[in-house]
Amino acid sequence: MSTGNGSGPDLVDVLIVGAGPVGLTIANMLGRFGVRTLLVEERPNLIDYPRGVGLDDESMRTLQSTGLLDRILPHTNPNQIMRFVDGQRRLLVEIAPTDQQFGWPKRSGFIQPLVDAELLRGLERFDTVEIRWSTALREAHDGGDEVRVELESPDGVEQVRARYVVGSDGGRSTTRRAMGVSFEGTTSPTRWLVVDIDGDPLGHPNVEVGADPLRPNVSISLAHGIRRFEFMLHPDESDDDAETPEFLNRLLAPFVPHPDRLEVIRRRVYTHHSRIAGEFRRGRLFLAGDAAHLMPVWQGQGYNSGIRDAANLGWKLAAVAGGMAGDGLLDSYDQERRKHARAMIDLSTMVGRVISPTNQRVAAVRDVAVRGLALVPPLKRYVLGMRFKPMPRYDRGAVVHGWSRSPNSAVGTLFIQPRVATRAQPDVLLDEALGPWFAVVCWNNRPRKVLGDEEFDAWKALGARFVEARPATQLHWEGHDDPDVVVVGDHTGALKKWFDGQLDSVLFLRPDRCVAGACIAQHAPELGAALRRALTLTPGGPDAAGRVLRLAQPAS
Repeated sequence: MSTGNGSGPDLVDVLIVGAGPVGLTIANMLGRFGVRTLLVEERPNLIDYPRGVGLDDESMRTLQSTGLLDRILPHTNPNQIMRFVDGQRRLLVEIAPTDQQFGWPKRSGFIQPLVDAELLRGLERFDTVEIRWSTALREAHDGGDEVRVELESPDGVEQVRARYVVGSDGGRSTTRRAMGVSFEGTTSPTRWLVVDIDGDPLGHPNVEVGADPLRPNVSISLAHGIRRFEFMLHPDESDDDAETPEFLNRLLAPFVPHPDRLEVIRRRVYTHHSRIAGEFRRGRLFLAGDAAHLMPVWQGQGYNSGIRDAANLGWKLAAVAGGMAGDGLLDSYDQERRKHARAMIDLSTMVGRVISPTNQRVAAVRDVAVRGLALVPPLKRYVLGMRFKPMPRYDRGAVVHGWSRSPNSAVGTLFIQPRVATRAQPDVLLDEALGPWFAVVCWNNRPRKVLGDEEFDAWKALGARFVEARPATQLHWEGHDDPDVVVVGDHTGALKKWFDGQLDSVLFLRPDRCVAGACIAQHAPELGAALRRALTLTPGGPDAAGRVLRLAQPAS
């Protein structure tokens, strides 16, 4: 990627610091929209030690949007059940959600190093994205209209100019220090040994969390015959102890008959943190993933929270870099993500406290309480269906409230993703029909007639896709055909059921599939205009046709 203009250091639209899953996902998003992106990583290659093992449905949907999910799915175990057991391995509670409202299982196991490798391979599709290994951020100076960055590599020190910088460089983030942003919270005094084993010695599917006061532990089935074990270390057990084969064999002996015969792929000692950055944006610099927040592993939400950051920030950077939105749109990133990240930290911390007491009396009281709650059917369904997980709901940010007539307004929440039919494909996930950019969805109504010509043309100039959702019986009726409108048939009935639970029939969906605005049909022109103002959207920005519109137009 050539970024120089002959007048000084190279200029890129976005500099991403850190080639972990968050940085790689953002880079793939920006690459799809032709944004000039430089990704730098201080390590010489991808991290290969034990890391995340759980993908939720929101992350799967985001990875779907990168166009790489077909490569990623082979490294996953879908519909993974999580069972919590006591010290005698008797069941305490089970988490086994079955619905797939966003198109994917709520829980899937996965092997992060292999998924990261697929995200890295995905960057080969884009000539606007460059990655540099063994390259570290040393300094970053926000000059107001650009950031001047000093990068250090084995070849020396280099100056780079960037319109924006995203720090996805982990809990010890250099970007966060350069921003002067706090990282408040706590660090648990307990440590955990995490071990990945090739050739699963158990072969049993799913996840077992052992709430054993003698030594809390976790056993996880992963793809490709890999088994993850996690063990809490006692205060008198050192990190050096944890590195010895004898110590590991002693920990594994209660679970496998021949621990000395296992092939250990990787192992690492972790400490759990509960921390969040004081700001996710300062000027032209942003934080994402572990650089912005750290949380205990108990709900598997550290990785997924980082992917939520990528989903939220990626399209906004693309819109601003492409000249289709003002810089003010980027303020919504902190407004929308910090509150939800805080909620996930609190949930993960609370679950950890429930799981890991080492006092046997406290653990016994917990066991009685948990089993008692499981006897109450509504509470059992609440846990079984994973309904305790906080879902994003944006009260402010890149959304417009006030036009919805529904008391349970969907504005600020993720829209569902059922399977639908198009005239070309009898069964596809909805997002494939919505396209990668904004979408205006009308239930059983014509988008052009509902919006009016002026507002329809304005959203068309923004690259929005117009979708008319109909009962499946009407899919092939051509009486109101419009070359700018995609018709989808609701062959599962999921869309009708969703709209039947609302008083609104027109939705403006963001690229991350959040409902930016909702209204009845007659209010659509006014809401469309209000959204364009609130999101500082500019139809026909200077780079629109060459970047966003080229990708966002409906297939012919």
